[in-house]
Amino acid sequence: MTTTEAVIRCGNDVRTHSEIRVRATRLASALSALGVGHGDRYALVMRNEIGFVEATLAGAAIGAVPVPANWHGNSDDLGHVLTDSAAKVVLVHTDLLPKVEAVLSPGTTIVEVRTPQVVAAAYGFDRPAASRRYPDLDELLDVHEPHIAGITEPPMSVIYTSGTTGLPKGILRSPTAPQDVTALHEVVIAAFGFGTARSTLVAAPMYHTAPNTQFQFAFALGLDVEIMPRFDPEELLRAIEQRRIEHLQAVPTMFVRLLKLPAPVRERYDLSSLIAVVHAAAPCPPDVKRAIIDWFGPIVHEYYGGSESGAAVICSSEEWLAHPGTVGRPVSDAAVRIIAADGSEAAVGEPGDIYLRPFSAWPDFTYLGDDAKRRAMEKDGFVTVGDIGYVDADGFLYLSDRRNDMIISGGVNIYPAEIESVILGLDGVADVAVFGIPDPDFGEAVAAHIQPDPGATLAEDDVRAHVARRLARYKVPKVVVFEDVLPREDTGKLFKRRLKAHYWEQHTSEVPTGHA
Repeated sequence: MTTTEAVIRCGNDVRTHSEIRVRATRLASALSALGVGHGDRYALVMRNEIGFVEATLAGAAIGAVPVPANWHGNSDDLGHVLTDSAAKVVLVHTDLLPKVEAVLSPGTTIVEVRTPQVVAAAYGFDRPAASRRYPDLDELLDVHEPHIAGITEPPMSVIYTSGTTGLPKGILRSPTAPQDVTALHEVVIAAFGFGTARSTLVAAPMYHTAPNTQFQFAFALGLDVEIMPRFDPEELLRAIEQRRIEHLQAVPTMFVRLLKLPAPVRERYDLSSLIAVVHAAAPCPPDVKRAIIDWFGPIVHEYYGGSESGAAVICSSEEWLAHPGTVGRPVSDAAVRIIAADGSEAAVGEPGDIYLRPFSAWPDFTYLGDDAKRRAMEKDGFVTVGDIGYVDADGFLYLSDRRNDMIISGGVNIYPAEIESVILGLDGVADVAVFGIPDPDFGEAVAAHIQPDPGATLAEDDVRAHVARRLARYKVPKVVVFEDVLPREDTGKLFKRRLKAHYWEQHTSEVPTGHA
């Protein structure tokens, strides 16, 4: 295709923004015919592809609310999302139909979306034939005219949390006030580092908040968008070179996998087109962050905030190099408070619960069906997403860990993220999860589950000695277990609860998810 109009690509599939708008508004008409109206919700159980963009944008034309669902999750989580959201229609890739059929409530309509060949190839399975049991998306698009309302603003989506400590929670944001639209766009564009970029690459699952926001704003800004059906480190480098990608959003686990590529592979690709690389979602080990800045240059930006609060804190490469380990300072009129265990505001350098006041243009939110949970996480206009951290004398915020992940051993607070960062620096370690397990003497002890690099030979004593050389002795793992693969999403979220369950179910009937 030869065109000067912005396009969205996924492998060899490519459509212009105009084509996407037409297909999205045809889908809006089809959804309307299926009974989806203003304020109703419809779910997407789809892998990354261009159709995901179209299915999301369709809601804007009829005032309906798309609900992207995590198809990586277990059946309980998926069933909860589809039931809790009260989705009237579910758009499902053919290969994911069995997962949806097993949990779908009666009365919900399925629309079958043929799994694209590029997606099947990325995941290593043969593209399945259409089931013909449900309305087919392409056939619906053929018989419906574009909805007259068209698409102006991105739709108001319901995004579910990852459910790393329990069932996913649906986050419904209030509509953005007209007077706040420009300010909201300006802050999101700054947080995501779009700047003057003309193209962006989406590498993480699009049901997650960050990549979902990324592609919606990139479309609104008229950028070329390259969608990876599945993250692969060398394929990402190849796409950057071939498409001359200027903007990339990533998560720290992607950085780790990129850095583990052999030097000749990394040096093979021309990445000079990049003008901004932005990351979030999880703490980035300092050694990893420094290595990425050394490789990509001082174009690496970070933002911090949950799906609830938006990007309230931003950090440039220069700020990080001057304050290693920080996630930055508040953006615009956002603010940070650190609340100590006694409920007072923590002193400079003292760890406590992180509370954020989102910038004023950020829309308010609630949890679907759980207003009490929404009220419990707020103090005087500041909200917490469950992280622990501290602020230095210059106002820079540092993350210690998730409160739910903190280990209390012999009355001492231990932050797994610190230990994980050290273990990741050991040759042969691909991934690691550190968490607390029952201990009769100290209440909890430190356990480390490690995913070795392919072909690597590691011993438990190697791990313990490596940690002991760098951290206090009480932080050395008592238990070290090697796993073929850890339960981590492509978004970077690690399901520690699944690893903890084995230990705590033998000790108590309840698996702990945090500490008071």
